[in-house]
Amino acid sequence: MAKPKKTPRPKAETPRGFRDYFGADVTRRAEMLGKIAQVYHRYGFDALESSGVERVEALGKFLPDVDRPNAGVFAWQEDAEADTPGDWLALRYDLTAPLARVYAQHRNDLPTPYRRYAMGPVWRNEKPGPGRFRQFYQCDADTVGASSVAADAEICAMLSDCLEEVGIERGDYIVRVNNRKVLNGVMEVAGVLDPANPDAMAHERGIVLRAIDKLDRLGPDGVRALLGAGRKDESGDYTDGAGLTDAQADVVMGFMQAKRDNGTDTCARLRDLVGESRTGLDGVAELETIAELLAAGGYGPDRIEIDPSVVRGLGYYTGPVFEAELTFEITDDKGRPRNFGSVAGGGRYDDLVKRFTGQEVPATGVSIGVDRLLAALEAKGQLATSEHGPVVVTVMDKARMADYQTMVAELRQAGIRAEVYLGNPKSFGNQLKYADKRQSPVAVIEGGDEHAAGVIQIKDLVLGAKIAEDATLEEWKERPSQYEVPRNQLVAKVREILELYS
Repeated sequence: MAKPKKTPRPKAETPRGFRDYFGADVTRRAEMLGKIAQVYHRYGFDALESSGVERVEALGKFLPDVDRPNAGVFAWQEDAEADTPGDWLALRYDLTAPLARVYAQHRNDLPTPYRRYAMGPVWRNEKPGPGRFRQFYQCDADTVGASSVAADAEICAMLSDCLEEVGIERGDYIVRVNNRKVLNGVMEVAGVLDPANPDAMAHERGIVLRAIDKLDRLGPDGVRALLGAGRKDESGDYTDGAGLTDAQADVVMGFMQAKRDNGTDTCARLRDLVGESRTGLDGVAELETIAELLAAGGYGPDRIEIDPSVVRGLGYYTGPVFEAELTFEITDDKGRPRNFGSVAGGGRYDDLVKRFTGQEVPATGVSIGVDRLLAALEAKGQLATSEHGPVVVTVMDKARMADYQTMVAELRQAGIRAEVYLGNPKSFGNQLKYADKRQSPVAVIEGGDEHAAGVIQIKDLVLGAKIAEDATLEEWKERPSQYEVPRNQLVAKVREILELYS
């Protein structure tokens, strides 16, 4: 009789496109999100935690910048094998689509406008790559039910304050603002958008939008090639263009190069470009109002500026769009200098809630890329490379575990992070190795002799490691890293040492 096959052991590896976050990473993210939440709260926004799972129909056509239906989400059908299968469900791919559902569902109980912020993981079923994961954190704030562009200006000001609150200095970032209405007006003038038939030439407009969005990477010549017949890249791959004539391409290129030294001159140039387009003129007027409101609040062009090159890839934006770019220089994997780039973006999306209610509901918001912002702070050297672990109370006598628990309780009640060693206490060396692995700054030691004498030993592990690494024997003797103190001075001495490294 053949032996039954053994069930193979599962592989202990993270699924492709996902990652694990350990202590220091989780702590840094929580601290940063806490600072951003304080700014959101200060602006009058309330927290919302929506479900991580939505009905597929609530997500619309899924990722708004993906044309293929059913693309971009992790989805499954309840009771798929049953005679009557259940609903199709999906993990949320952003925090905006769930907001639209929440507002439509609870609108009679919510204030109008409704101001909410949300923070949490989202999931996208996309091809992973370097720095591109299938699960990542977003940090959003949105105003639903306000048609005034004052809401857009407020979001831009709040975004600026968030960046400075987490440690991005003024001069190291810029919030750039544009308006999709202005771009639509330019499209009208260029002959690729007919207000009477907005579906016509949609394919060509998509190519134009993607070309404009690549200005920083391809430069004016590369973008112009994509506006025309197409472009061959360095690898020899050919990308079809929008097929615009030279005259049409001139209009679009004029729009991309419309930025002037100040917002007033930029808006004047845009007004010339949109000609008699009603949509385009409305967009320019909205930009002028936003600039005026921001200036009144003290947000000048050193923090927020009008920039026609901001497109934003998501198709549901209907008015102002904005993007926060970090302007300081970093070095890429090949040692080449480059700007860090975008860490946040958003805009007005007046049609999203309409899918549920049948009525247009104005909305505007912003999403901050948490992982990118953390990476930026690390690149600026504004994140500690390591985090100290807890104070470790060592166990010298298992029979006196209650005494050690008393010590750790005193430390915790004083607000000091601490733990009793709970492994096998037979080897004291292993306890210190454990403390080292935990990056503990202090170890507390009380053997039988110390207990009888009413004293304890406090070992400064940070100083001890430093002395052991580069000090001579004489220096080691002059700078002891272990102190004997009365038992009742436990908290005071530990706090004194911790303050040296805070």
